[in-house]
Amino acid sequence: MEQSQTMEKLQHEVDLYINSFKEGYFPPMELIARLTEELGELSREVQHVYGMKKKKTSEAIKSLEEETGDLLFVLICFANSQGISLEKALSTVLGKFKERDADRWTKKEETI
Repeated sequence: MEQSQTMEKLQHEVDLYINSFKEGYFPPMELIARLTEELGELSREVQHVYGMKKKKTSEAIKSLEEETGDLLFVLICFANSQGISLEKALSTVLGKFKERDADRWTKKEETI
């Protein structure tokens, strides 16, 4: 059974991998283009699974997990290249949502 990793450890693992190459991280605009490309690929897979447009028989089947992983990898690359802690960024955003949207959605009843 695989042990879960923290976002900090994942960012560190990606950083070690990328820095094992002389080229290092791509420039920010290239990473954003790659991020957009990966989001498009994930969107296409979601469309094939849940949407009206199904894959052609000649198209390779990719999993939503694989495409989500590709997107996350490039996002981590972007964050690392900009010195952004994804753990801190997500924590900040969650705090904002919890405060701003506290009464926006219907809460589930608590079960004991």
